[in-house]
Amino acid sequence: MALTDPLGDLLTRIRNGQRARKDSVVSPGSKLRARVLDVLQREGYIRGYSEEEVGGHSGLRIELKYFEGQPAIQHVARVSKPGRRVYSGSKELPRVRNGLGITIVSTPRGVLSDAEARDQNVGGEVLAEVF
Repeated sequence: MALTDPLGDLLTRIRNGQRARKDSVVSPGSKLRARVLDVLQREGYIRGYSEEEVGGHSGLRIELKYFEGQPAIQHVARVSKPGRRVYSGSKELPRVRNGLGITIVSTPRGVLSDAEARDQNVGGEVLAEVF
C-alpha cells in the first residue's frame, strides 16, 4: 500500500515511539525525511539518526531524546498536508509557543527551521511544528 503522506508517517512514528518510551524507532528512508531529521537534530529534539537497510530498502533509525524522563518533543504536528498545502513568506512564518518551539519549512535553500529561514530571508512550505 502506498503512503499518501510520508512525512506525516515519520512524525507519527516519532510521536508513538516517545509515548511508548522507546530508545529508537525505524522509518522508511527518503531525502525529505532525512532533511527533516537534520533540522530536528540541529535544534536538539532528537539525539541523531542513521541510515540502515530494512527489508531490502533504505531505512532511518531515529534515536529519540528524553530529558528527566520526559520526551524532548512534547508536541509534533503536520501543518501542510496533501489535501491542503500551507505556504508562508519569510516575514509571515508562524512562531510556535512564542519562539520556544520551531516550525520546519521547506524552502528553495533546503529544509530549515523557522529561525534559519528568517535569517536567510526565505519562505516556503510550512511542513510541521514542534515543541
